[in-house]
Amino acid sequence: MFVVVLSTVFLNFQPLTAVMIVIMSLLDDVPIITIAYDRTPVSAEPIRWRVPYLLGMASVLGLFCVIEPFGLLLIGTHITSPPQMWNYFDPLTTRDLQTMVFLQLVVGGHLLLLVTRTEKWFFMPLFPVAPLLLAITATQIVAVLMCAFGWLVPAISWSTIGWVWVYNLCWMVAHGGIRQAAERFARYKTDRHMKSRRLLELPLSRY
Repeated sequence: MFVVVLSTVFLNFQPLTAVMIVIMSLLDDVPIITIAYDRTPVSAEPIRWRVPYLLGMASVLGLFCVIEPFGLLLIGTHITSPPQMWNYFDPLTTRDLQTMVFLQLVVGGHLLLLVTRTEKWFFMPLFPVAPLLLAITATQIVAVLMCAFGWLVPAISWSTIGWVWVYNLCWMVAHGGIRQAAERFARYKTDRHMKSRRLLELPLSRY
């Protein structure tokens, strides 16, 4: 909800209606329920909760998850608004922008599940189980049809829906890279940290 508050305060724009917020919450609940069926690597040794690490990773990803819809709003209001860009993008109204933000949040939230479910890149095994993939696919189809045919939300064109999906897929790769970089820094596995560790492990020279 940071997006709604910040957009209202700084952009004087309400990105989501009350109906959109309720629908988005319902669509998000379906894949979250199926997470319990997912399979992820299990450590062979006992582990304990690393609360500072988890809070740090959640804060980093959360920050970029707030930036993501703001970027879409800036694209919709500044890049696609000039008439010379109408050959590539459809002219957008305020209601169109609301639907775009709604679709972006639904798609981006579900793609983030795929990014964060394991410590590896999202395109590497172990892959999500069928219930999780089916839940994500079904909710995405419902969201796309709602936006295309105007079910409970203002309708937008199929080309606009396609551009929103391209935007989210680009951010999916970015989130994967951001997470990998943040984890390497948090676990002291950056190039600088590894170089220092190798230096400490060198045997002392005898004189």
